[in-house]
Amino acid sequence: MRERTRKSTVDEKDIKLLELLKKNSRLSYDKIAKQLGISKAAVKKRLTKLIEGGVIKRFTIEYEIESKMKALVLVKVMPGHDVPSVASAIVKNEMVDSVFEVAGEYDIVVLASTPDVASINQLIDSMRRVQGVASTNTLVVLRSW
Repeated sequence: MRERTRKSTVDEKDIKLLELLKKNSRLSYDKIAKQLGISKAAVKKRLTKLIEGGVIKRFTIEYEIESKMKALVLVKVMPGHDVPSVASAIVKNEMVDSVFEVAGEYDIVVLASTPDVASINQLIDSMRRVQGVASTNTLVVLRSW
């Protein structure tokens, strides 16, 4: 099975490589090579291809600090406004972890981390000032797995 992306062809080994890195991005080339049944050099070559081809867009970490609160903010965009433009403005806020364009009642879902409830309010207020935002609905995360 091969999947064609914008810039790169992704095969089954590439998908397995991506799945391994998604579970543990700190795996060594040696461990990845053993699990995929390929050489260390082949792992490096595949990773380079995935990065240069735009399949791997960025490397990041997830971390948790006890005082951090997480919230999901659902955003409706006003008719006639460009969703990517609104999302680009929202993602600039330092409390925003991720922004997703979605299908359904809302147009954008924002994952944010804040130190306290007051900061969530500040985030929501700043998002509502973004041109094109019609409304927001906020869900505070109680637990995650």
